[in-house]
Amino acid sequence: MVSAVANDDTDDRLRGILRDVLGLSDETVAGLEADTGLFGALPELDSMAVAGLLTEIEDRFDIVIDDDEIDGEILESYGNLLNFVRAKLG
Repeated sequence: MVSAVANDDTDDRLRGILRDVLGLSDETVAGLEADTGLFGALPELDSMAVAGLLTEIEDRFDIVIDDDEIDGEILESYGNLLNFVRAKLG
C-alpha cells in the first residue's frame, strides 16, 4: 500500500491548482493519494488540460518548467507530480 501524501503547503497549493484548473470537486481533491492516477485516470486531465495545468503550476509556484522535464511519469500519479514540484522548489 502506498502511504498517504504528507499534507504541507506545497501539497495544499497543488491540490488547489488541480481543483481550479480541472474543475475538480473538493471531495475529489481531498481524496488524492500518492498513487492516485492523473493523466489517463482523470477525464478532466486530457492533453489539452496539461498545458494549462503546467502553466498554472509555474505561475503559482514561481518556477519554470522546461519542456524536456515533462514526461508521462510525472503526470502518472499525484505523488509523482507533487514530488516533481517539490524538487523544482528545491
